[in-house]
Amino acid sequence: MDPAREWTGRDATALRKALRLTTDAFATRLGVATRTVANWSANPEMVPRTGIQDMLDDLVEQLPQSTRSRFEGLAGERNSDQNAHGQALRVAIAVVVDRDKVLLVRRRDEGAGISWQFPAGIIKPGMPGEDVAVRETLGETGVHCSVNNLIGSRLHPVTQVHCDYFGCDYLAGDATNLDTVENAGVTWAPRQDIAKFVARDKIYPPVLRFLEETRDPASSR
Repeated sequence: MDPAREWTGRDATALRKALRLTTDAFATRLGVATRTVANWSANPEMVPRTGIQDMLDDLVEQLPQSTRSRFEGLAGERNSDQNAHGQALRVAIAVVVDRDKVLLVRRRDEGAGISWQFPAGIIKPGMPGEDVAVRETLGETGVHCSVNNLIGSRLHPVTQVHCDYFGCDYLAGDATNLDTVENAGVTWAPRQDIAKFVARDKIYPPVLRFLEETRDPASSR
């Protein structure tokens, strides 16, 4: 790839395919989260951040000629939002509440037009979404939570990924940014001020109703 050219999600996905790696294996090779690699496939036009661009450049430089030729042939193809198993990509999203606050993480890569988000993780085949929501929340933020209900599901209008939203109760732990590669920060946002972090029209309506209906105005963290 021309070193003067910016990498896009399409190019990164072409490189993964040229290496014949799964989403998980490619993420491990680069030292990034699986979610990041999946987002490249789901959003071909997104531009990875500078540090990742450099890693992709370095990886291409190490390719044998046969793999490089395969990559160059794949680089112009459009990619679908499917994972290595050919199944539609699904993500579990944890809406964790503690009295009058909700847990948010701030993503470093805003190529998809999203910054503050709820903790989330990819649902692998055969894995319950509830388990993913709990595990990813702990892994990203250090917060222990439990799922109390499925708020709803949809095809995300920005990422075009299938999302399952789970309402979760806070159990223990201090909110800490444990995934510094992917996230710039973690916070407990006041539920009534959620629009200061995420525009209301970008929040799944059932999630807004969940936050408003379960809010306890008399309590604070």
